[in-house]
Amino acid sequence: MVDPESHRRHAHLVGSENSGIGPTSQQERIEALDVLRGFALLGILTMNMGGFSMPSAAYMDPTAWGEFSGLNLGVWVTTHLFADLKFMAIFSILFGAGLVLMSDRRSARGEKTAGLHLRRMFWLLVFGLLHAHLLWSGDVLVWYALCGAVLFPLRNAKTGTLISLALVSWSIGSLILISGALSFQEWPSEDAAQLIASLKPHPEVLLAEVNHYRGGWLEQMHARIPSAIESETTTFASWAAWRVSGLMLLGMALFKLGILTGQAESRTYRRMIIAGLVIGLPLIGLGLQKNFAAAWAAPDFLFINSLFNYWGSIPVALGWVGVVMLTLKSGLALDITSRLSAVGRMAFSNYILQTVMCTTIFYGHGLGLFGSIDRSGQLLVVFAVWGFQLWLSPLWLSAFRFGPLEWLWRSLVYMKVQPMRNPSVP
Repeated sequence: MVDPESHRRHAHLVGSENSGIGPTSQQERIEALDVLRGFALLGILTMNMGGFSMPSAAYMDPTAWGEFSGLNLGVWVTTHLFADLKFMAIFSILFGAGLVLMSDRRSARGEKTAGLHLRRMFWLLVFGLLHAHLLWSGDVLVWYALCGAVLFPLRNAKTGTLISLALVSWSIGSLILISGALSFQEWPSEDAAQLIASLKPHPEVLLAEVNHYRGGWLEQMHARIPSAIESETTTFASWAAWRVSGLMLLGMALFKLGILTGQAESRTYRRMIIAGLVIGLPLIGLGLQKNFAAAWAAPDFLFINSLFNYWGSIPVALGWVGVVMLTLKSGLALDITSRLSAVGRMAFSNYILQTVMCTTIFYGHGLGLFGSIDRSGQLLVVFAVWGFQLWLSPLWLSAFRFGPLEWLWRSLVYMKVQPMRNPSVP
């Protein structure tokens, strides 16, 4: 494994070609981070697709809506084992790594970083709120902006300290779930009934949500706004803040160790893959077994049984990182990794584009297919979106420096309109 400080000096040297104040230049980019980011963004869609196309209760309880046997069962189990929380974990890890990378590069130029970072998080929060309330309530940008603003002072902590704090953060989130399970019998009857009703909605409640999303944009607001507010308040405070913060802290540590930039030894990545296979997947599988045995009883699948994927998803996510890093080291699949890099460079734009494309397919202002496509059919839509973004992203970047939303974000943060055209294009 490389020395952490030599890696950070290398990052500074990579950025030495750009001495002016401004966003990251093409020469400063670290290819491995872009490839990982693109890989994670496409992977996230496998789980977000259910949120775009089915009632929200079906995300945690797959028996809540639609046919759940045969191929559909196989698709759900496979995506739960290999995708659910895993790609979001990678994306959160990369966000934490980005905080350290940005700070290191600005500090190396003698620039102040705190004010710039807070502006970045402010505008990310604005974009997230607009995304959640106007387009899709499953937004995570609000979570990232809030956690990123709070964690920034820890960017210079030692790797051991960062990993320890990550474990503490995840443990707090776990304890909240465990305390909910242990105290549930003592809850006021109205509160307990309300929770059960939210986890196991009556068929008419599910149909009302379907009808809202099959309606026009204003009609969708009846379902989207309450869902967005719950995500930004209750879900964030009780779950997301601890989960996301821990992953960002882990990302800071892994970046300093060179693991996210492909500078670690190959055996390190092989061990990460093995950990995902022998620790992560069996743990997640045990949680699945308990849920199927209990027929997805509420609130068990929310409180105790969700902890198996909560923790097991972390080694599986690191295993995916190992797969990508070994692929890059091998020099294989250069065409797909270069396309993934382009997707990653435009991650913000591609994330919102996924929302626009999928809501147009499933919501009433478009094709209105919400609630009518089973899980195997949803997977076909995932593949189609992947293909489109893998084609579009390198084509766009052949003409422009940034994705359109990356350009807008940078222009707002630096309070100056950024150049858009790729200088290599005549």
